[in-house]
Amino acid sequence: MAESPDFTLGIEEEYLLVDPQTGDLAPMPESLLDQCRADLGDRVSPEYLRCQIEIGTGICHDIAQARAELQELRATVAHHAARHGLAPIAASCHPFADWRDQHHTDKDRYNTLHQDLAGVARRMLISGMHVHIGLPDRDMRIDLMNQFAYFLPHLLALSASSPFWQGDDTGLASYRLTVFGNLPRTGLPPRLDGWADYERSVRALVGLGVIADGSTLWWDLRPSSRFPTLETRICDGCPRLEDTLTLAALIQSTTRMLWRLAQQNQRWRIYDNFLLNENRWRALRYGGAEGLIDFGRREIVPLADLIAEWTDLIAADAAHLGCAPEVARARDMAAQGTSAARQRATLSTAMAAGAPRDQALRAVVIDLIAEFGRTD
Repeated sequence: MAESPDFTLGIEEEYLLVDPQTGDLAPMPESLLDQCRADLGDRVSPEYLRCQIEIGTGICHDIAQARAELQELRATVAHHAARHGLAPIAASCHPFADWRDQHHTDKDRYNTLHQDLAGVARRMLISGMHVHIGLPDRDMRIDLMNQFAYFLPHLLALSASSPFWQGDDTGLASYRLTVFGNLPRTGLPPRLDGWADYERSVRALVGLGVIADGSTLWWDLRPSSRFPTLETRICDGCPRLEDTLTLAALIQSTTRMLWRLAQQNQRWRIYDNFLLNENRWRALRYGGAEGLIDFGRREIVPLADLIAEWTDLIAADAAHLGCAPEVARARDMAAQGTSAARQRATLSTAMAAGAPRDQALRAVVIDLIAEFGRTD
């Protein structure tokens, strides 16, 4: 067997800043960013909208290190936000905010996006969670990307946290992806023949002046343009820290499993995006409530069953990487339902108790604030 990559981890999360009394979105004071940077350095940064803040871990060698960093990052952002009368939430859409009331961050990159993407960019009141896995071999990154795409809908089904948009229940579990999908170069990654194929495609668009570099290929899964990593981008933001860690452990262990298959001269079957998009839609629409298609069996299977099979498949890899408890917890996530379902339940409970809809939506935000700080 060839020498194994380290499968290092890097996790990025985007948070929305809210007024904990009203639940309304609030712009980030410059002093808040300065205070966070004094403690966290370049692991914290502004995001596209002024009501957002982004964090990113350093290179983590295992899930324990990732846990410690994320705990520090979340706690520090929450601490300094509280000093300004604000609180962070990690859901992918705010339950009732209006995108037309928000303003983008005055930064060259974001000013260019605002100009280039016009009305599409102005609706980008969404947040996500990205996981980087270190893979030094460039061709391996592309090969594993082709195979890993099969699991992207499963990750979305577990992570869905954006059922509301401007106060309306969209009927979707992840409305975020419908907003993000209006941008160019989004969705499932294309099947590529290797790193040279990827570079040719990027160079073609760069040469035409259409993009500056690969950072504006906003696929659900992509080779990072900055790091020697494969970056999973399909997940909604996770209100609970433990959910973020479980998803990261699934991604890390699955990447190792696919590498391990290659060492045995095997590979995961690659399905056309036409088929994978059906599962992506099911996850976006229902979360895990209506199951996903098992293309091998040619039937729709409950998500809990699929997650049980998946965690068994990668159990040896999770054990090797030291993240077996986090991977096993994916079964609990599948059984207990998504953040989207919890948010709807909070709204329903508040309205059943007599709260008008606007107050019930604020109760959803209050729950999301509480979940942000949970450590179990």
